[in-house]
Amino acid sequence: MSEEYLKQSSQLGNLERPQVAILDFGSQYSHLIARRVREMNVYCELYSCLVTRSILEEHKITGIILSGGPSSVYEEGSPHVEKGVWEMIKEKGIPVLGICYGMQELAFVFGGCVAPGQEREYGKTTMKTTGSCKIFEGLDSEEIMWMSHGDKLHEVPEGFTKCGSTDNAEFVAIQNLEKKMWGLQFHPEVTHSPKGSIVLKNFVIGVCSSPTDWKMKDYAEEFIESVRKQVGDGHVIGAVSGGVDSTVAAVLMNRAIGDRFHAVLVDNGCLRLNESTKVLKRLREDCGINLRCVNASELFLGKLAGVTEPEKKRKIIGGTFIDIFQEEANKIIESSGACDFLLQGTLYPDVIESISYKGPSATIKTHHNVGGLPASMKLKLIEPLRELFKDEVRELGVALGIDEPSVWRHPFPGPGLAIRVLGEVTPDRVKILQEADDILIQELWKFNVYRDIAQAFAVLLPVKSVGVMGDGRTYENVCSIRCVTTTDFMTAEFYRMPYELMESISNRIINEVRGINRVCYDISSKPPATVEWE
Repeated sequence: MSEEYLKQSSQLGNLERPQVAILDFGSQYSHLIARRVREMNVYCELYSCLVTRSILEEHKITGIILSGGPSSVYEEGSPHVEKGVWEMIKEKGIPVLGICYGMQELAFVFGGCVAPGQEREYGKTTMKTTGSCKIFEGLDSEEIMWMSHGDKLHEVPEGFTKCGSTDNAEFVAIQNLEKKMWGLQFHPEVTHSPKGSIVLKNFVIGVCSSPTDWKMKDYAEEFIESVRKQVGDGHVIGAVSGGVDSTVAAVLMNRAIGDRFHAVLVDNGCLRLNESTKVLKRLREDCGINLRCVNASELFLGKLAGVTEPEKKRKIIGGTFIDIFQEEANKIIESSGACDFLLQGTLYPDVIESISYKGPSATIKTHHNVGGLPASMKLKLIEPLRELFKDEVRELGVALGIDEPSVWRHPFPGPGLAIRVLGEVTPDRVKILQEADDILIQELWKFNVYRDIAQAFAVLLPVKSVGVMGDGRTYENVCSIRCVTTTDFMTAEFYRMPYELMESISNRIINEVRGINRVCYDISSKPPATVEWE
């Protein structure tokens, strides 16, 4: 793995801000460790476990957490922390917490014995604490913790002592007070470990004395100051969609440089009902953002005519968007004299996906941001949300005074309703879906459950059904409602919607939307289904 690749993780934030460094060994929970630390108002960053000493020394590290991982420490080719990093830890006295594979890495490096266990241990397990342990302060002598391991520690390294065990494993928690090192075989970061957050807090704040000053108001002021220095008298352009990420990014940029930020909203004809009008009011009128709206509905819908394959729809919309955005950017550049910067709403999960020890993801979701812009647009990226998780973006939006419906708005796909109108996308079918989708969202807010749901939308199916309205027979479209709960969108469960709410949504859609005579509710989980239908 190249030095340049590893440096991606060192380019994220303010080098002067104290932080906890999380070294990722490929665990599916590494992101969750970072979230838990951020929830304590402590700043942290995620690095590859192969990060070099030179990169870490650019930052003020208060503590290091070694994540779990799927490898076995004793196998050839398994990942290990660089020798120089261990030397830095020793020289500077940086506290270390190893979790699962991270604990086994500690044992492996310092002379313990890690080997396969006779029985693997997955799920909730009762841990018995033994002796005094600083990071176990506030725990009872027996606690439920969540395990996920096949290997286990058979012999502790010299200088380490046992402070926790289970019926299946003698050493599930170890410590070395002199070296300020702790190892946990369980995962304190998951909700299945009820008091895991106490353990993490005891380490991050109690042992590491990490400052609890990671607050969104301060972050906003810091960004505004830094972007003014970066941009100077220059101009910035950026695409907005009305979603929480682009709204928060646009408000931040507007407060930093005012009208020298040029926002562009492209109406592709597949937005929600009256969406462009609402976004113009919210961003231009209420927030004072210099926003230009391009109504390209006819162009997009014309190119989509006759197209039914989902991926082709996405490519048509993405390619057309790029062409329009480049035209608008050129107009802005001509009118302002120069424009060297592009605002993009990249979030921290997008960044750390490529920093992980597992390497860059094979799937690139270019439709979420302004991805794939031509090389001729030689603009420098400004990414104000690059250090934030989605919940932190919402918190920042609240700190900036953005209204609640905007801050808590559900994700909306880049291709819009084009991938929720199954089959051919026509103006009439889009109109039908817009009206049904609008009723759904209204009812979720009315019943005060909108924020209980991660994503909710209506889908217009390419089938018709027989119905009866009044004394007449109907043969109209079928609409499906999709509502899911999730924390990371990697997995999702269908929302257990109250029958009273189901009934209200169904009655309103069938009675008020011409063209729909049947409403279904999607109860599929992800996996095997996806959140979107296309």
